[in-house]
Amino acid sequence: NLLVAKEVTVLAFKDQVIFEEAEIVKADSLPYTVYTPFKNKWLEKYNSIAPVQEWDATPYFSNFFKSTFEFPSLGQIGFILSSIKVKPHNLKLVANYHETRDFPALDSTSYLSPHLRFGTVSIRKLVNWAVRKNPVFLSELIWREFFMQILFHFPKVKNRNFKSAYDGIEWRNDEADFKRWCEGKTGYPIVDAGMRELNETGFMHNRVRMVVASFLTKHLLIDWRWGEAYFAEKLLDYELSANNGNWQWAAGSGCDAAPYFRIFNPEEQTKKFDAEEIYIRKWVKEKSKPIVEHKFARERCLDVYKKAVKE
Repeated sequence: NLLVAKEVTVLAFKDQVIFEEAEIVKADSLPYTVYTPFKNKWLEKYNSIAPVQEWDATPYFSNFFKSTFEFPSLGQIGFILSSIKVKPHNLKLVANYHETRDFPALDSTSYLSPHLRFGTVSIRKLVNWAVRKNPVFLSELIWREFFMQILFHFPKVKNRNFKSAYDGIEWRNDEADFKRWCEGKTGYPIVDAGMRELNETGFMHNRVRMVVASFLTKHLLIDWRWGEAYFAEKLLDYELSANNGNWQWAAGSGCDAAPYFRIFNPEEQTKKFDAEEIYIRKWVKEKSKPIVEHKFARERCLDVYKKAVKE
């Protein structure tokens, strides 16, 4: 508005996504709320223009406006340098993504998400690579755009359930339990390892994110918004749409979400994805008593959800 008022030409360009909010919609122009048909439409549209044009902006840097203005340092505007570093992204690590993505000890993720958040990697380059190399990895990139269009078309999800049927859930919201979860002191090693990794590095493996989110919402019956806000504070790759979408997925309240009766058993998740506890031992050195017993927590969760949810 300021530029237009001063008669400066303003041009907008699509950059953060392959397709914007109104480009992948149903035949009646309504938005998709289920991932698979969205993905199919996305792929159909992509294949009609593939490969997407990649641009190297480097040759145009000389066109930037020259000014004697001295840009303030980070310190001058109140920031302090963090000890947490953003790892460089590495596509070689995801060549076998479909086989290794669920095993946190393998450290085989690309570390692309912070770079996608801040625009230090091209989504066009990334998608063109994924189309050729790994369709499972491509699906994750499409999920990212799915959640973006959900947030655009349904802005209420920012602080409300996508499914209003879930509005009646009586969350326990025990502050002491929430503090233990935040600090990685629940007594469930896979949960505690994930939270300690997050607190120390600003990152958490995706499989473990699902486990800790399920634990908070289902085992402890703490409102997903509490967990969403904590992740927003800690994650280097925080994006509102994906963070919100995935938390609501875990709680069962989101679009195309896991059903409320799907409750991850942390011990079973450990057996499947960290059987030798290599990942766990990296972050958790001690043994401690669980703050809640799994069977009891599961039955309590099912009872609370059944009373509240009418789908």
